[in-house]
Amino acid sequence: MTDGNLLSAIVSDAKVSENDFVVEVGAGAGTLTRAIAQKANKVLAFEIDKNLSPILDEMQKDYPTVEIFYGDVLKQPVKEILQDKPFRLVANLPYYITTPVIFQFLPLPNLLSITVMVQKEVAERFSALEGTANYGAVTAQLRAYGNAKLTRIVSRNLFTPPPNVDSAVVHLEIDKRKDVKNFDTLQKVIAASFAMRRKTLLNNLCAAFSFSKENAAAILQKASLSISIRGEMLSIEQFVTLANLLN
Repeated sequence: MTDGNLLSAIVSDAKVSENDFVVEVGAGAGTLTRAIAQKANKVLAFEIDKNLSPILDEMQKDYPTVEIFYGDVLKQPVKEILQDKPFRLVANLPYYITTPVIFQFLPLPNLLSITVMVQKEVAERFSALEGTANYGAVTAQLRAYGNAKLTRIVSRNLFTPPPNVDSAVVHLEIDKRKDVKNFDTLQKVIAASFAMRRKTLLNNLCAAFSFSKENAAAILQKASLSISIRGEMLSIEQFVTLANLLN
């Protein structure tokens, strides 16, 4: 990814300012890292490939505010590394680690925002509305922390070498819901609701929580939900109500 306008646009979408501490996942050759460093106060970039160190060492000479951490970010104690510093997460993520990386950082109380470039289909899933085909467990789980917005479509032709799919940038400004009694319970309820997509919410709750159908129906009634509703129809507000009852 070398297009200067695109790199600047991603940094703009991430709302990076001169006072910000930015964490980047996947520095690569440092093209996005440079664009971030031009705007941010400090950048900590994780990179798994130590063979890129000669290129990144040269980049650090121009941008001494950049620190490179070599290693697999999914195996790092990021909470201890970042301590309590407020930060924005910016990344160009390969599909297979997109969700694990996002959910590794989401629970951290000092996270301000997430801006990621991902496969276009994944971006559409992250930002989908309830009741649509793209709406799933990940969508609802993200919405507990804020509304993910697809900010731009990125053509495959802007990459060297070009991949087989288009990409998109998604921005999530953290606005953690204050009415959630227990986020672990909420995430479990959402995951259970989509476990078997063709099943009703009642049947999925019975399977996940070992409820009788009578108990599950009573809980849905308390949450003002139909016993025939499916999980994909629930808004995040309805998921929160249900989770708080179960908690």
